Amino acid sequence: MRLYQLYAVQTLPIFKTKAWEFLKNPRNLKEITPDHMDFHILSDIDRPMFPGQIIQYKVNPFPGLSTKWVTEITHVVEGSYFVDEQRFGPYALWHHKHFLKEVPEGVQMEDIIDFKLPFGILGQLVYPILIKQQLLKIFRYRQQKLTKLFGEVEKVQNFVEIKSI
Repeated sequence: MRLYQLYAVQTLPIFKTKAWEFLKNPRNLKEITPDHMDFHILSDIDRPMFPGQIIQYKVNPFPGLSTKWVTEITHVVEGSYFVDEQRFGPYALWHHKHFLKEVPEGVQMEDIIDFKLPFGILGQLVYPILIKQQLLKIFRYRQQKLTKLFGEVEKVQNFVEIKSI
C-alpha cells in the first residue's frame, strides 16, 4: 500500500478572518476549481461548514470521465482549520487538512492531503503520468485564483509538491 501526500502553502496579504469567511462556504470550492473539471455541488448547501456535514459533488477529473464524490467535514476549528474526508469517490483514501495561520505578510493557507490511489498496481502506473500532474495543476490553479481574488501578485508566496510517504 503506497500513500502519497500533497502539500500546498500560499501566503496572501489578507486577514485570517477574510480567508476563513471564503473557505468556510462550501459553494466557494466551485470558484477555485478549474472550469474544465465541470465541477458541480449536488448537495443542498444552506449553511457554512460544520463537523458531520456531507457534501456531494460531480466532477470530471479527465476528459470523458465523470464521477461523483462524497466528502464529510470531520473537524472544524472556527477560523483556524478544517478537515474533509472522502466517503465515496475516485480515491481509495482522501484526507484533506486545511490550516490558516496569521503571519506578518497576512495569512498563510496550508493544505495537506494524504491520499491512496485505487486499482492497485494500475493506479500506481498511471499516477506519475496522469494523476500527479492533474493534482498539481488543480492546486496551482487554486493558488492563482486565490491570488486574483485576494492578493497582490508581488506579495503572494506559493508552493505545491507531492511525495510518497
